[in-house]
Amino acid sequence: MVCREHTSNNIVNYQVPPQIPVCGPLIIRCATYATSRNATCAPHPSRTHSVAAAAMPPSGACCSHDHDCEAADCGPAYSLYKHIDQLHIRCLNEDVDGSCKNAFKAWAQRTQPTEHPLRSDPDDPELLLHIPFDGAVKLKAICVIGGSGGSAPSKMRAFINRDDLDFAGIASMAPLQEWDLQEDNNGSLEYPTQVAKFSGVHSVDLHFPSTFGSDQCEINFVGLKGEFSERERRAVEAVYEARPVPGDHQVPGDMQGAHWNVS
Repeated sequence: MVCREHTSNNIVNYQVPPQIPVCGPLIIRCATYATSRNATCAPHPSRTHSVAAAAMPPSGACCSHDHDCEAADCGPAYSLYKHIDQLHIRCLNEDVDGSCKNAFKAWAQRTQPTEHPLRSDPDDPELLLHIPFDGAVKLKAICVIGGSGGSAPSKMRAFINRDDLDFAGIASMAPLQEWDLQEDNNGSLEYPTQVAKFSGVHSVDLHFPSTFGSDQCEINFVGLKGEFSERERRAVEAVYEARPVPGDHQVPGDMQGAHWNVS
């Protein structure tokens, strides 16, 4: 992908490395490389997709896959769902208890209909989703597929390594990172984290405070991209005596009581 900066005298092209995220089908992060505010983007000849305009989203955090996910197999990158402690997932203000667990599934199944998607109370769109892992992870990106009709979440806030959060608590807390979301029905958008802040993560809480107009929030899929570190477990061998046997603890007569021979 090439960022093209228009100046008063000439046009300067900037080659954008493949690892730089592309924001939406019509958006690319040219601002990272072009110093001019009047920057537009043009597709590099080696790429097959097209970009018509360049503009950073409000949060500067949204990005899109610049390839065919099925052909490239994004599944392994989004495999952290296998390391979630499913029994202890919980969500505040969910309409059906336990439905939050249905939002986590394999990448290939992300667009498949969910019988009981995660929905908030019908009159309150706010959700607070607690996701514990069975080890430490480095969280690199998050993908969210919301409902239709304006019920998808419009904002996401993240907190890590907390087990005691509720709506009252987070009201006065600054999140580790937050994103302005876009409506996405197929999981083509992902939201990169500031990776240095999301290392050694044992749990993440995602706060969805609002929707795109609906009084009820709906989430069909939450994908977590990153690396898993196996939790270190070491067995400790210990021997306990149910009843001491005096014969097993005898010492020589001249070393008993006050008869220690110290020379």
